[in-house]
Amino acid sequence: MIAWVGIGANLGDAHANVLDAIERLSRLPGATLRQTSPLYRTAPIDSSGDDYVNAVAALDTDLDAHALLQALFAIEQAHGRERPYRNAPRTLDLDLLLYGDQVIDDAPTLIVPHPRMHERAFVLAPLADVAPDLVIPGRGAVRALRAQVADQAIERLG
Repeated sequence: MIAWVGIGANLGDAHANVLDAIERLSRLPGATLRQTSPLYRTAPIDSSGDDYVNAVAALDTDLDAHALLQALFAIEQAHGRERPYRNAPRTLDLDLLLYGDQVIDDAPTLIVPHPRMHERAFVLAPLADVAPDLVIPGRGAVRALRAQVADQAIERLG
């Protein structure tokens, strides 16, 4: 199964936290890191704090979606992730964006595709770099969706 993971951070050394998350994803038991996007900088949406550093990663995985989500939570915890309130600034945020072409609704625990990914340039721009023809079930191709959020400020890093 190919799973896509959104990666973001805006507390501490956000750049280093995102790179460390990618490294940890590459060592995740039951998964192989297939591809990562360039890193991007974006302003917080519905939140506060410093700008975010964002990326996406594709994993080939034998883990089921719930086990993968728990592994992502463990990586967040290793970075001291706290959840004091919705959209709080974070040392690391890992979102399971897509799990193959599956649609999963085990709310509030797991919803795939991620419910707002099609509205966020910080997800769509990195995805468009590495998989522009990827289809988000029920939403359409990343390339077309990216055009719909072109007004959201985003800066590709290095």
